[in-house]
Amino acid sequence: MLKACLVVITTLFTYLLFWPVAIDPVSWDAPVSQGYTGSFQQNDLLKDIEEIELSDTHGPEGLALINGEIYMATREGWILRYNESTGVITKVVNTLGSPLGLAVDANNNLIIADAYKGLLSMSLDGELTLLTNSYDGLPLEYIDDLDITADGKIYFSDASGKFGAEKYGGTYPSSLLDILEHGGHGRLLVYNPADQTTHVVIDGLNFANGVATAEDSSFVFVVETGSYRIHKYWLQGEKAGTSDILIDNLPGFPDNIVRGRAGRFWVGLVSPRNKELDTMSSVPLMRKILQRLPKSMSPAAQAYSHVFAMDKDGNVLTSLQDPKGMYHTNTGAVETDDWLYISSLHAANLGRISKKRAGIQ
Repeated sequence: MLKACLVVITTLFTYLLFWPVAIDPVSWDAPVSQGYTGSFQQNDLLKDIEEIELSDTHGPEGLALINGEIYMATREGWILRYNESTGVITKVVNTLGSPLGLAVDANNNLIIADAYKGLLSMSLDGELTLLTNSYDGLPLEYIDDLDITADGKIYFSDASGKFGAEKYGGTYPSSLLDILEHGGHGRLLVYNPADQTTHVVIDGLNFANGVATAEDSSFVFVVETGSYRIHKYWLQGEKAGTSDILIDNLPGFPDNIVRGRAGRFWVGLVSPRNKELDTMSSVPLMRKILQRLPKSMSPAAQAYSHVFAMDKDGNVLTSLQDPKGMYHTNTGAVETDDWLYISSLHAANLGRISKKRAGIQ
């Protein structure tokens, strides 16, 4: 019996230490989380969020506004159109991929960041055209979000050059791998439709995510989810070609960033920080062992509703939360005259809240 127990213990020990896993974790020092304090003081301003039923699809991760109608990208690959006046939802087209971020060009084409298919352009009648799905001869396997400058250039994120979304089981599982490894595989790129060229703007990002350009095209923001921060890259002026860390040590995992009104930029926080993951940041071996454990033993995302608005300098203007997380895994927000529409990674429906009720001018 003792011998059998020793064999089992030795086998388990060997498995936990040496079984091959997809990640090769890099040591880093996660900043000490300040939690929900200061500008992010906990509140329940999202507790009365209203949900618009999406029926047979879910997870409206990316949102965009065209001619007063809300377009959304869902987990099943659909691009939906929601008419605010009539309440009618129309299925426009299915990309047969995994559409994430959305933006609108000068010709009212919907530009789609599809993690499986690439950077796509959709006309208002639903016709899809591939813009790019490769760079320097290699496939782009996790295009995540985008925005467009006044001259038509499309700035977009390649979330992970190592953990392709389709190859590793979907956008969510592959994002967890990239964040757990923290290997700097993400990039911000720019595609120029005029000459169909693509260039790298920033590399070495830990899960590059949301992208937003300035209204005057003087800068572009890119979210670095795995490091809880947002970068500002200057496109014009004396700082052109350089970048700053705009806001750091966020209380959760930031996702999309969307240009709103009155100088606002909306950021969605998918989930609060995880203390165990932060503790393991400087211990790569522990993160490897974690990857070998059953998924049920891995740290789970906490349901918590949270979007916030900041100005161009990273000053937090408003923070909207619901600690109960009734409408959870928030990725961003889009404004209309009266409503703030809130996107989600996993929610069943589309969320919105009256701007008046939320105190948004």
